[in-house]
Amino acid sequence: MPQLALVGNLSRDLVDDAPPRIGGAPFYAAHAWHQLDARGIIYTRCGPKERTAYTQRLTALGLPVVLLEGRTTTSFSFYYDGDVRVMTVELPGDCWTPADAEVVPAGGWVHVAPLLRSDFPAETVAAFAQGRHLSLDGQGLVRVPEPGPLRLDSNYDPALLDHVQILKLAEEEAEVVGAVDKLDVPEVLVTYGERGSRVYVDGRMEDVGAWPVAADPTGSGDAFSAAYLAGRSQGLTPVPAARRATKVVEAMLSERV
Repeated sequence: MPQLALVGNLSRDLVDDAPPRIGGAPFYAAHAWHQLDARGIIYTRCGPKERTAYTQRLTALGLPVVLLEGRTTTSFSFYYDGDVRVMTVELPGDCWTPADAEVVPAGGWVHVAPLLRSDFPAETVAAFAQGRHLSLDGQGLVRVPEPGPLRLDSNYDPALLDHVQILKLAEEEAEVVGAVDKLDVPEVLVTYGERGSRVYVDGRMEDVGAWPVAADPTGSGDAFSAAYLAGRSQGLTPVPAARRATKVVEAMLSERV
């Protein structure tokens, strides 16, 4: 089976008035791959204060974890108003460099999972794409990397998409990017929360079934992206891969109901 990897920062999430908890795509992707029995490798980083506890939480899921040295842990606070997440950036995290791509063996499939636009500059994305099938989370296009209420804008470097084969966008991110069917990316996925997702590939669009309502849907997009990439690495075509990814999210959220 081709190699499967995810790279991205962990986050410290403050949800409502609850104690801080681990977050970020590495954590929720590990859940998805564990559920699928997919042997992906997680490459991540966080600040020294969270390093020991977060490493223990990740390795407990049974997947190989490579924790790179980090200076700060990305931190968010948020709450849900119905199904709308109201989010504040407390602290941006570390920026990845082209040299970081050297830790991931060439070949296989890799999901690059920025939390903010500053996490993965275009030259870093290009380095991770060399000799690999690359998937990118659209948060890295539109999320402005500054403390305060989370802002989205379309002032991203177009070169970020030059080497991307799969782009995943949440609904609000797709609205900011605009004309997602016109992006020069072979596969584009747009998630609509409990209304499911939409797959754009080869000039065609297809809707994929919904997942259940959950009071706290945090991480559902990350789990979807990870499960989708696992399916594609195993030979599934885009729509079946998205359907299976939806089932993974459904199982994850059902545990929270």
